[in-house]
Amino acid sequence: MENKFKVAVLYILVCLIWGTTWFAIRISLNDLTPFLSAGIRFIVASVIIYIIMLIKGYKLQLDKIAVRLYLVMGFFSFMIPFGLVYWGEQFVPSGLAAVLFGVYPFFIALFSYIFLKSDKIGLFKILGMLLGFGGIVIIFSDQFQGDLSIYFWGMLAIVLSGFMQAVVAVGVKKYGHHINPLTINFIPMAITGIFMTPIALLIEDTSHLNFSQEAILSILFLALFGSVISFSSYYWLLKRINIVVLSIVAFITPIIALIVGWIFNNEILYFNHILGSVFVLLGLLTANLGTMKFSFKRA
Repeated sequence: MENKFKVAVLYILVCLIWGTTWFAIRISLNDLTPFLSAGIRFIVASVIIYIIMLIKGYKLQLDKIAVRLYLVMGFFSFMIPFGLVYWGEQFVPSGLAAVLFGVYPFFIALFSYIFLKSDKIGLFKILGMLLGFGGIVIIFSDQFQGDLSIYFWGMLAIVLSGFMQAVVAVGVKKYGHHINPLTINFIPMAITGIFMTPIALLIEDTSHLNFSQEAILSILFLALFGSVISFSSYYWLLKRINIVVLSIVAFITPIIALIVGWIFNNEILYFNHILGSVFVLLGLLTANLGTMKFSFKRA
């Protein structure tokens, strides 16, 4: 019962945190450039993880499988995908970006079907994904106007990001059971920060940088909550529940983002937002209807 409660709490926590990161990123980009903001975020996050590892006495696994996962995650789960999303959102409306990243659970389902024989998909999970994706389309339907072809490269970047992250997540699910959920993020986040920061200084216009209080606080929030806590919780959950159910987080976070914008940025909630949110929640419920509970495994 305690394990079930912890799973539920961490699932909700991941949804809440990742739903607020969009707002925090928007604040940081008021004063900082995209790649630099992301680079500093992950440098700070890796430092925090290292300090926690020292305090807790966690050792960094350095077997061949672990090292390969660190390198693959660093480039194909963090640096390149986050770079693609940050770059793509310069051209693609945020709502359309959320819909495009909604392909992530479908890629998860496809690759888990191919590579994870123990994680069954089933009719309920497929219906749940379709309902959830339909909800995201309804929520952001008012942004599908005009000639979408002008967003082609930005749209492609976001879809490619979802594809990469899905492949890596399935790989971690299959091969990363022996790695601590906290330490598995240390090297990948360090790689991302170390590479993205100098790249930003080389290719971005840094002449108008302003390390304001808002920018600094947003980066600290994104590093501690949006990176360390959320990704550690995500990889802890990845070991214990069906990966398709976990991937539906991608449908829930835009709803949280809408609520945060409504509360803190005076944004208006319309009927399509509420209707789409209902579809997403129905999708999450449907995805769990097979047994009405998560599938657990011992730690």
